[in-house]
Amino acid sequence: MLTPHEWQEGIGFRASFIEGRLMQGAPILAVSIPAGVVIFSYRRHSRKIYEIYDRLAYAAIGQQSDVEALRVAALDFAHQEGFNRSEEDVTIRRVVSALSAPIKQAFADFNSAPIVARSLFVEVCRDPEHDSYAILDYEGDFKMRRHWSYVAGTNDHDEALKAALTELHAAAPSPEVAFQTMQELWESTFRTEEHEGLLPEAVFMMRGDERASRFQVLTPEE
Repeated sequence: MLTPHEWQEGIGFRASFIEGRLMQGAPILAVSIPAGVVIFSYRRHSRKIYEIYDRLAYAAIGQQSDVEALRVAALDFAHQEGFNRSEEDVTIRRVVSALSAPIKQAFADFNSAPIVARSLFVEVCRDPEHDSYAILDYEGDFKMRRHWSYVAGTNDHDEALKAALTELHAAAPSPEVAFQTMQELWESTFRTEEHEGLLPEAVFMMRGDERASRFQVLTPEE
């Protein structure tokens, strides 16, 4: 049996390992604008921004298998919740709360592998002031935000990103201007030699009642 000191030391090693892996991930930016929510990042092969339910999106950095496992878990929970309750009951907070407990358990259990992922969940509402963002971390803790959010492997650029995304939200730009501004912000903040060969990935979540085309994935050509 581990002593409290050994357990704490082991947790520290797990956290350091995961942080080292997350540093390699390409950050993801998201901001609310009058027309909807813009989500932007870069990727190498697989997509990293997904729709998990009407009005809800998921994106993450980390180990691809863990990112996919969390996507499937979020998708399954959202649809089960919608079937058992109602579509209005499927919110980001309920989805993230459901995923939090098993992630915490995996992180604290030395007999299982931890989840190597930092996730961003987005809920688009009828107006920008009510959009919700949730960041779910590898130890199972999560925090909620309004107006904008991002996930990255480090917090080195935290203050600069907060200022830039707050200004972008306040400017109430068109989707096209928001995409261009977010790409320029990403390039100026994060671009290194390690990111050579990555492809831009952009998603626009449309506001309103039209469900068929709410989640729009843009190709590099677009």
